Formats: sequence, structure tokens, C-alpha cells
Amino acid sequence: MKKALILLVSVVFLITFTIVIHYAFPRNGYILPFFIVLFVLDGYLWSSLQNKIFSYNPVYKYLLTVIYWLPFISIFLSFIAGIFTSFVDWNIALRTYLTGMILVVYVCKFIPAFFLLIADLIRVFEYGLVAVMNGLSMSFSIISRKTGILRTGWVLGTLVFILMLSGILFGNYHFRVRETTIRLPDLPYSFNGLRIVQISDIHLGSWTCKSELQKAVNTVNALKPDVIFFTGDLLNFCTKDVDGFKPILSGMKAPYGVFAILGNHDYGEYITWSSGEDKKKDQDYLFLYFKSLGWDLMLNENQVLVRGTDSVAILGLENWGSAQRFQKRASLEDAMKGVEHVRVKLLLSHDPSYWHLVIAKFHPEIDVTFSGHTHGFQLGIECFGLKWSPSKYFYQEWAGLYEKSRIGNSPQYLYINRGLGSIGYPGRIGIWPEITLITLKNK
Repeated sequence: MKKALILLVSVVFLITFTIVIHYAFPRNGYILPFFIVLFVLDGYLWSSLQNKIFSYNPVYKYLLTVIYWLPFISIFLSFIAGIFTSFVDWNIALRTYLTGMILVVYVCKFIPAFFLLIADLIRVFEYGLVAVMNGLSMSFSIISRKTGILRTGWVLGTLVFILMLSGILFGNYHFRVRETTIRLPDLPYSFNGLRIVQISDIHLGSWTCKSELQKAVNTVNALKPDVIFFTGDLLNFCTKDVDGFKPILSGMKAPYGVFAILGNHDYGEYITWSSGEDKKKDQDYLFLYFKSLGWDLMLNENQVLVRGTDSVAILGLENWGSAQRFQKRASLEDAMKGVEHVRVKLLLSHDPSYWHLVIAKFHPEIDVTFSGHTHGFQLGIECFGLKWSPSKYFYQEWAGLYEKSRIGNSPQYLYINRGLGSIGYPGRIGIWPEITLITLKNK
């Protein structure tokens, strides 16, 4: 009776919450399926714990109950708070670590919940066998869950929690400089040894420590680059994310300057705007911000580096992603105007899928493409010759240097930077934030 009452109250709560959100806040309706899934996950896992927790003395019982439901309560209260105060106006550290820890907790809860489901499926199967042999007169409660399976789930969930927590504490700003040399037979002699530093995916909306960003900028400058490429995603949500970072970012210097492009997060399409005019104002402010940094933002444009009579072309594209949810604003035709005669062309394109689906198939004249976007999933293994990340299941090329043969010419290259910042999960496990130094040499 008690369980039935709890289930009834839960269903009534979800229906009421759904109706309120649908009619009062129609723009936020997208969160409802996500909210319901988490509630069902929590309730299912709670059903295996409550009897044990309720057997403790009242202090421990109520404390453990609050701790268990705190992530779900935090999501609910954050959603309500977001109705009155926009999420983008929250303190960066608060919203970053709050969302990050909620993500970590639910990833770790999913593991024992999965093992609980396996245990219950086995339990149903065993009950079916017994029922067939002995009839249906026996009670289902006689068949107990396999405690070994449940314990395995909780042990694995705890280990994953420790690993993800360590990734937040120790991995998020564990910058790594990766150096690579690319040989281009058509590279003019005067550009032999050109030093390019690439950074990508800073995501200032998740950056909680300015001193760490200053450390990254100092590392970039210490590499003494001839030119710096930034391959998109300066923001998380809107240009408000950049507040307070200008003195640091403007300190990044190179003789040929800093060339930048936009990523999918830089278009202000991850929040709801009150009007198209407000969104346009935010985008205009971002363009002015890039200019104030001294960075050259390229929107399907090009720039030419010149040494004496030699030249190298840099092409910068707007974002183009293969997934339906991403922008498709790249125009290589526009970016190529006026530099068709330049023999070496370096392309900045945020999403590496553009190289795979367009450049490598139809544009052998592009020598090297520089991309970011994937973050290497911020999780993976890169050691002892092993290279694996969940990114490989979403992108054919996801981190590091790739090459493709061109008929009668040298290979065509793609370099994917693993990103300097983070988003969603404010940590890194095995895939460290990257600063890339690429040296161009002729053969």
C-alpha cells in the first residue's frame, strides 16, 4: 500500500509539473523528457535502497535520503531559478561545477541502475521457470535479487565517481603541448620552419580560474610562434561569457598575428533569445570583441602571409557540421577568392567532418586543415601506443594528425586540436587540454 501511494504521488507530481511547464513556460518544454528520465532512474534505483536505508537510525536515514535525492532536487530548483534568472547570468563557477557534479552523479547512478535491471530480469526469468513448474500460487517476493550483481554495480559506480571527480580536480587544467612537423613539398623556402600554434575550444563560459588561462597564454607565447590559429568555440552560450578575460587573451602574440574562426557555440544558438534583434546584437558584440583582442576573425575569408616574394594563404571558414543540429555556413568558394594562385593553402575549419566529407573528397588544393570541436570527448586513453575515445564513434577523425593521399602530390593533412577548455563535464580523463605547435617544412 505504501509503495503504491508513493508511485501515485510521483505520477501526479510529474503530470502536474509537465502541465505547468507546457503552458506557463513553453520555451522550456524540451527539458521535460530529460527530467522524467532522471526521475524514473532515481526512483528505480531508490526502490532497491530504501528498505536498507530506512533500517538505520533516524539521523542516518534522513541524511542518506537527502544525499541521494539532492542531485535531482538541485536540477529541479535550478530549473525553477532559471525561470527568474537566466542561466547565463549565474556565476560561472557555480553553474559549471553544479552542472558538472550533477552529470557525474547521474553517470555513476546509471551503472548500478543497469546492474539492478539485469538482476531484476534474472529474477523475473527465475520466477517464470518456477511458476511453470510449480504453478502461479507462489509469491514473486520469494525470488530475491542477486546481491552479487547489485554489489558489482555499486562498486563500479563508485570507482567511476572517483575517476570522474579526479578528472575535475586534476585534469581540467593539465595542459599538454603537442608538437608535430608537417612536410609540404610546395612550401616556399622562406617559409621553411614556419611555427604555427593552434588552440581551440576555450569555452570561456566554463572557465573558472583566470590564473590557469594566463598560464596557458604564457605557454603559447613561450613557444615563440610565427602565427597563432584559434579554431573556434570561444563561448558556451553568449558573448557575456567573455567578460573579464580580455586582458589575458589579448596578451597572446605572434609576428603574423592571431587568426580565428567561429565554432558552433559562437553563434548564440544554445540559449533562447527574446528577439532576433537581441541575438544579432550579441553576435555584433562578439565580432567587436575579437577585434579588440587584436585577433583576425575570418568569416569565409582569407589572409596571405608574405615573406619577400613568397606567400602562404590562410583560409578561415564559418562553421559547418555534418549533424543536423550544427550550422552549415561554410563557403570555401568565398574563402578562396583572390588566393587561387597561392600554392600553399592552410584552412581553418572548426568541425573536422568538413574535411572528411568535403575537403578530402573534392579539394586537393588545400594542404592542411586545422580543426577542433571534438574535445577528444575529454575522456579516453592515449598511452603505450593506444588511442581510444568515445569520440571515435561520432567522428571518423577525432584528435591529432591525419593524412590522405592526393593523386600525384604529397598527402593532404588534417590536424584536430583536443581543445583547451571543457564543456558539460568540467574535467579531463586521459585526453588532456591541448596547445599544439605545428612546424611546416618543405621536403
